[in-house]
Amino acid sequence: QVHLVESGGGLVQAGGSLRLSCALSGSTFNMYSMGWFRQGPGKEREFVAAIGRTGGSTDFADSVKGRFTISRDNAKNTVYLQMSSLKSEDTAVYYCAAQSRVIVRLRASSAYEYWGQGTQVTVSS
Repeated sequence: QVHLVESGGGLVQAGGSLRLSCALSGSTFNMYSMGWFRQGPGKEREFVAAIGRTGGSTDFADSVKGRFTISRDNAKNTVYLQMSSLKSEDTAVYYCAAQSRVIVRLRASSAYEYWGQGTQVTVSS
């Protein structure tokens, strides 16, 4: 059974940085494209960033482009979301997700088969 565990969330001041990690267990990590989504207070869950199986392809929401980076370490079964220049509107619960689809849909939450429990990121202004 696949498990995803996020870590690295917390409270940070606007303009600061955080790095989120998500570790996958129970399966072969490089079978999965990985995504990060977030859900802010009173908002729907939204796509943040994603990375393909080899790390050769990435995608970002316009709202985080240039501020967030995504990477993966297949030897450690872990995907990372480096967040910089954080804004109050980045406050949300951040979820990582995994999909093994042959035809990858990085931005579609419905394409992801497995989800973590989420980690809270709070940006104070």
